[in-house]
Amino acid sequence: MTQNVKPIRIAGIGYGVPETVITNDDLTKLYDTSDEWIYTRTGIKERRVVSGNENAVDLGFAAAKMAVENSGINVEDINCVIAASSAPPQLYPALSCNVQSRLGIPNYVPSFDLTAACTGLIYALQVARGLIGAGIYKNILLVAADNNSRLVDWEDRSISILFGDGAGAMVVTEAEDGVDDILSLDVRADGSIGKYIYMNIPGNNCPLVEPCEQVDAKIHMSGRDVYKFVVTTLPKYIDKCIEDAGMVASDIDYLIPHQANQRIIEALQQRLEYPDEKVVSNIKYYGNTSAASIPIALVEGVQQGKIKLGSTAILCGFGAGMTWGAAVVRLREGIC
Repeated sequence: MTQNVKPIRIAGIGYGVPETVITNDDLTKLYDTSDEWIYTRTGIKERRVVSGNENAVDLGFAAAKMAVENSGINVEDINCVIAASSAPPQLYPALSCNVQSRLGIPNYVPSFDLTAACTGLIYALQVARGLIGAGIYKNILLVAADNNSRLVDWEDRSISILFGDGAGAMVVTEAEDGVDDILSLDVRADGSIGKYIYMNIPGNNCPLVEPCEQVDAKIHMSGRDVYKFVVTTLPKYIDKCIEDAGMVASDIDYLIPHQANQRIIEALQQRLEYPDEKVVSNIKYYGNTSAASIPIALVEGVQQGKIKLGSTAILCGFGAGMTWGAAVVRLREGIC
């Protein structure tokens, strides 16, 4: 980082989840399964899902409102909105534009979505870092929101047990004290293995030409391939981020990983040799909430006293693409 790049402060965080809870026992009404079967394989006991007309925009708005309030920054001073969403209720208008409108952000500030699946928040943080660092914007709202429950096949036990709905948000701003809260950040992608997790958008060709192959609009995933990829790939990038921050693993206070599977979280924990109190996991109660899982775990961890502020943390995630990334960040007092 050169001297001309402006440092970043994480000013506020927030989250939003549906009220409706679906337990493992509830899922036994849909297919042959049990609480024990699901929990031993995933670490999940229950998940939150949207009901009725509730959707990811509602969740994103709730998370964004909390983050802005916690940041102490006035809504009219937000210069840009970036939403990370791979399961929004509609492709356009963008989820970010809907959140901008709901919050009443004035001045026609630029608002756009990016799709990096479950790594979305870390990707958005990298984009915001570049925009603020270059002096283009000063205050940026990041929103990660998905309603995956609408996109899974509820007859497919292997996938539908994993996902829940939720949103997380973060306000980042120029650090006027010169102290950078992003100590290191690295995001990556390998499109050659995108087949591991995918979701098609169905449609029809013009009736005057040859018809296209018909596809469904459900999430497809090869769980075994994803697991092998994550446990062999992500740890070395976490190591790189720690090294880039000029630290060693023991210097960092918390690991806040993407909440995809408790087995994966435990594999990362073992690699870093962290005790349980340094690892933040809430997958038991929310399932995989995609890009929202890291900020939900962060906010809830602070609220429950599991995360003490004035600390450092590793944020790391992976998702469809395949995408992955990690960041070492400073968690200041007052962000939540």
